Amino acid sequence: MPAAPIALTCGDPSGIGPEIAAKAWAELGARLPFFWIGDPAHLPPGTPVSQIARPDEALRAATSGLPVLPHAFPAPAPAGAPDPANAQSVIDVIARGVQLVRRGEASALTTAPIHKKALKDGAAFPHPGHTEYLAALAGVDRVVMMLASDLLKVVPATIHIGLSEVPAALTRQLLFDTLRITHAALIRDFGIESPRIAVAGLNPHAGEGGVMGREEIETIAPVIAALRAEGLALMGPMSADTMFHAAARRGYDAAVAMYHDQALIPIKTLDFAGGVNVTLGLPFIRTSPDHGTAFDIAGQGRADPASLIAALRMADRMAAARGPA
Repeated sequence: MPAAPIALTCGDPSGIGPEIAAKAWAELGARLPFFWIGDPAHLPPGTPVSQIARPDEALRAATSGLPVLPHAFPAPAPAGAPDPANAQSVIDVIARGVQLVRRGEASALTTAPIHKKALKDGAAFPHPGHTEYLAALAGVDRVVMMLASDLLKVVPATIHIGLSEVPAALTRQLLFDTLRITHAALIRDFGIESPRIAVAGLNPHAGEGGVMGREEIETIAPVIAALRAEGLALMGPMSADTMFHAAARRGYDAAVAMYHDQALIPIKTLDFAGGVNVTLGLPFIRTSPDHGTAFDIAGQGRADPASLIAALRMADRMAAARGPA
């Protein structure tokens, strides 16, 4: 177990973030110390709370309640209805969490879901999403999104763009960066000494020799060949429809797919509740549950904390693999 606790940001307090944080503490207690950054008034009524002044108090506090590092918000958080008045505070909590983890006061950062439109409406949030804001705070140009569980680790090379835009966005440089970042993270954060990475093709049957598309020949295969020459263990381009069954998955440690759904459909089919969103390429560890704010069920006691618990556990394992900063 890392020496420092995990920092958990509150996310949008009108979503299910506060509820699943309380449920995660109820299950994990002091066995996996984390602290929640947010306004205690936004937690579900009756939540045992142990307010702390510093992260290093979290382990002791976790024996009696959810450790909370208070961050005052200007408005209540009605379930299912985000208040624009709270938008800047949601953003500030993320920045505070990054500051704590970069100072070594937290071993990793786990983030509860935010609602991008609410942040844009309430605080003119200039970033496409959570990940891009974290990259800006860290001062890095390129980060990689991984969806991970015990059954599969998969990275989409392109993410939130229309399918028609993927071929143009799928450049050699993007693939070089994605594969190098993924390879380095598997070593540093997952403790895999010699990672094996499977690389999907873009087209059906990986283009079938150019009959169904030439991206494999002109873009993907040359990058794979160049990185193999650097010593990376890469397989592909592989036909995406045959690389995610159980026998195929045993042959690699992670897969890199070419677009969003090509990556996310397999892992959400295999492990919908246990999938964790991991941001690779940051100078700190960041995980998050693989779901959104779920405004439609917020405040009803129905939210499943499984993905958040998986995100906290994965952050804990990654911090242990990475070791002291």
